[in-house]
Amino acid sequence: MENMENTNKPHPIEALMKTAMQNIKEMVDVSTVVGDAVETNDGTVIIPVSQVATGFAAGGGEYELSDVKKGDSLPFAGGSGAGVSVKPVGFLVVRMNDVRLISVKGNPLAERIVDLAPQFIEKMESIISQKNKNGKNEEQKVQ
Repeated sequence: MENMENTNKPHPIEALMKTAMQNIKEMVDVSTVVGDAVETNDGTVIIPVSQVATGFAAGGGEYELSDVKKGDSLPFAGGSGAGVSVKPVGFLVVRMNDVRLISVKGNPLAERIVDLAPQFIEKMESIISQKNKNGKNEEQKVQ
């Protein structure tokens, strides 16, 4: 605790952490999560979307030497580390009036069925109403 007299001077761990955090900030930004848009010849825009995870650790310590004079700072030893993981999630596909998220994983058949469900229901309603109309017309002819 002899180095408490040098309170104006930043602790070496601060510089270590600041440098590590600055490097992480440069690696991971918005364009890492939502990638650059690519436009195809037909006007469709495809935007990659990713999941980003980061981890960071820093540590250090001071150790005393017998020849350190009062008021001198103690020697410092420290280190830091960081990790970044980028995992693709899917692609946003933007067409005229249609926006879809195409997942990298999952069941594409099930997703396609969900996409087509409204059209299928409309078609079934149309068939049923047509059948009901035809049934009423045949009843009128019989009478």
